Amino acid sequence: MNLESGGTPVRRPTPRLTGAIGGQEPFSFEQIVGVSAPLREAIETARLVARAKLTTVLLVGETGTGKELFARGIHCGGANSAAPFVAVNCAAIPESLLESELFGHEAGAFTSAQARKHGLMELAGCGTLFLDEMHHLPPLLQPKLLRALEERRIRRLGGSTEINIECRIVAATNVAIEDSVEAGTFREDLFYRLNVLRVDIPPLRDRPEDLELLAHHFLQDVARAQGAREKGLAPDAVIALREHRWPGNVRELRNVIERAVVLSGDEPAIRAAHLLIQQRTARVATPPQGVTGTIAIPLGGKSLAEIEREAAQLTLQLTGGNRSRAARLLGISRPTLARILRDVVPLFGEIEEAS
Repeated sequence: MNLESGGTPVRRPTPRLTGAIGGQEPFSFEQIVGVSAPLREAIETARLVARAKLTTVLLVGETGTGKELFARGIHCGGANSAAPFVAVNCAAIPESLLESELFGHEAGAFTSAQARKHGLMELAGCGTLFLDEMHHLPPLLQPKLLRALEERRIRRLGGSTEINIECRIVAATNVAIEDSVEAGTFREDLFYRLNVLRVDIPPLRDRPEDLELLAHHFLQDVARAQGAREKGLAPDAVIALREHRWPGNVRELRNVIERAVVLSGDEPAIRAAHLLIQQRTARVATPPQGVTGTIAIPLGGKSLAEIEREAAQLTLQLTGGNRSRAARLLGISRPTLARILRDVVPLFGEIEEAS
């Protein structure tokens, strides 16, 4: 069974355990669809990484590029592939709970800690702990993770006993952590410790050779799921796919194809009109009259966080306070937009679209 290079992010606040515990079927890099040179280079690097015992790995790629698929490929390609693969999204778990999730706690460590809990680093055993959206790791927790990586030992919250850990850490981010280091929100020593072996996963716009392959792969998936005949792609649809920038990468492409299959009805081929990507691009490019804005950068410079915040505020003005639409215009998730704006007093009430 082929799988696209566009992994689904962890959306639940609870971690997922697969492999020896969850019984998930083995995954191979051969299951990633694509022939482009940037993708094959990333896969070859990941293959070499998989053979390195317990080496920390950093996966860098935009949202929707398939970072979790690469993490699974590294796990399944290593010597401990039969051990658990534990995936957790650092942005999906409240900051107050993340330390307990990663390191565990003893009974009585805090008010609701009625029993001992094993942390994810213990549960991963000699397998792999995949830390997605690593850049969201709270600053107060970063030194503890650094110590765990360097000494291969942890201490449960409220405990006094040192516990040896055997798991490989695979961290992933969709931002340039170097900028976070420069801004002082991510420890430089932890960055260097995570950046031992790095795999840069290319965005879909840098893989034009893979667009039609992936589109046909998704068409096959939809046809198989619906028990229907596979649809084709009309020439104008192929042109539209090539011209789109794909800010959501492979995940966005899958969603576009699934929607187009429904909208095309009984037609044998999908046309450009069914993709609904040109209309969306046009809406982004032509904001309502009178709503414009610029971001001024002084000679002394401005932090990336400040630029992000100003861009988010301008986009909220453009959408009249509709955060869901603002997130789509910016090409980010709604939780990411909320994080950027968390210290900003709202200028508009939150407006949700009916759809």
